[in-house]
Amino acid sequence: MKIGVIGTGYVGLVTGVCFAENGNQVICMDIDEKKIEKLKKGNPVIYEPGLEELLQKNLEEGRITFSISLKETVSQNDVIFLCLPTPPNEDGSVDLSRVMKVSNELAKYINGYKVIVSKSTVPVGTCDRIEKIISKRTKHKFDVVSNPEFLKEGAAVQDFMSPDRIVVGAKNSKASKLMHELYRSFMRLSERFIVMDRRSAELAKYAANAMLALRISYMNELANLCEKTKADINLVRAGIGSDPRIGSSFLFAGVGYGGSCFPKDVTGLRKTAEEHGYDFELLKAIDLVNQKQKHLIVNKIKNHFGKNLTGKIFTMWGISYKPRTDDIREAPSIVIMKELSKAGAKIQAFDPVATENFQKQFDNKIKNVKVYKNSYAALKNSDALILVTEWNEFRRLEYSKMKNLMRTKVIFDGRNIYDPKEIKANGFRYYGIGR
Repeated sequence: MKIGVIGTGYVGLVTGVCFAENGNQVICMDIDEKKIEKLKKGNPVIYEPGLEELLQKNLEEGRITFSISLKETVSQNDVIFLCLPTPPNEDGSVDLSRVMKVSNELAKYINGYKVIVSKSTVPVGTCDRIEKIISKRTKHKFDVVSNPEFLKEGAAVQDFMSPDRIVVGAKNSKASKLMHELYRSFMRLSERFIVMDRRSAELAKYAANAMLALRISYMNELANLCEKTKADINLVRAGIGSDPRIGSSFLFAGVGYGGSCFPKDVTGLRKTAEEHGYDFELLKAIDLVNQKQKHLIVNKIKNHFGKNLTGKIFTMWGISYKPRTDDIREAPSIVIMKELSKAGAKIQAFDPVATENFQKQFDNKIKNVKVYKNSYAALKNSDALILVTEWNEFRRLEYSKMKNLMRTKVIFDGRNIYDPKEIKANGFRYYGIGR
């Protein structure tokens, strides 16, 4: 099948590359010429495990090309995926300006029946708006379909190639059958194709992310209660996660969630509810708990060292909001850095892949932050180690090396990946979350 993908961010690039990998002919389009040139050379620009190898393979085999031409992308393909940014406005509502602008522009290049697929996370009713815009500018038949993505950063390629479900919102069987044919090769082992109306499909994505965010915030609240009652959140998690009605996923306490999805989707769903006259109070609580949790480590640090941190040096391991990605959007690390810097401290940070993103976005914007190319080099003269992102390479500690490098032996474990008894047995003070 011939596929056009408009937008080459996390969702767009993974979508295009994975469809090409399954034998489709794909054109990925973006207005960023420098980015397109890099993609043509096999540089995926973003870090996502397995993506670079698949990109280079499909470039060599001629199944994927990159373009800055909207006309080419629309006119030469049967299915057009809209993978455009939908960032939050200042009030938390969703900015659909890019989606609406592209919908208006692409309409004039429709030269036969097309299926326009809304892949971005958008509020209920967006497909209706897209359809209305396009219908004013073309006489050709087309369908607008909602096909929300459920990709996890750090496992996006795997999720796309072996999806746990594919949700399609369509107005008629013609469009839904075409989408089923498109995804059929991804469901060789079992059928996971769910068809519904467009509005339900649009809401399903927000509902899923808000539910996962709820579980995280709930566990963080429980962790805070554990500290008050001298219980251990890891044992509590084992106790409730073994219940099959609950399950064990997303039950880890920590320093809060971040990224491109949960924060904006929780607020986006809340704004949608407000626009329809409903006060979704639970969503407000999820967001409030998460914002408070990002300050928890700083409070622990101040309780140990005092409120004035002038002259103190802290090593931060992990900048990305989670492992296996270079995404730092809404990352707890940024909040922690700002708070420590404000209190007079210096931060020596290391992350396996997110350093470049951090320097691009925050270079000289947060005082007293220096990034390092090696995790242990970042420990020199440090007063404490702050573990923020649970990259696998941080899980085993070389205590003798740490003792030689650090001024004082303190570890703040923001993801509960270390054994407190082992840490203390090696002469370090330990602070975790809910332990």
